[in-house]
Amino acid sequence: MTDTSAMDAAARRLTQALDSLQAAVARKHEAETGSGSLAAQIHILGADRARLASELDHTAAEARRLADTNREVARRIDVAMNTIKTLLDEHDR
Repeated sequence: MTDTSAMDAAARRLTQALDSLQAAVARKHEAETGSGSLAAQIHILGADRARLASELDHTAAEARRLADTNREVARRIDVAMNTIKTLLDEHDR
């Protein structure tokens, strides 16, 4: 092997090594960016969970209020029906 061909071979090996190093750095950067992105997604999911939990609490409280109102309305209707029935029974006598 001549000096020129030895230098060419060494240059090719160096280029291959640099390409491999560049690819490894790119993979490492992508992995770090991906984990940062994953952390951001986890943070967003946590914030969404907190918001949804708050909305669920609000909705559950509203459902309880509506159920209480419904029971009160049903009670008042029963009282009104009984009053009307009593009045009609008295009128029929």
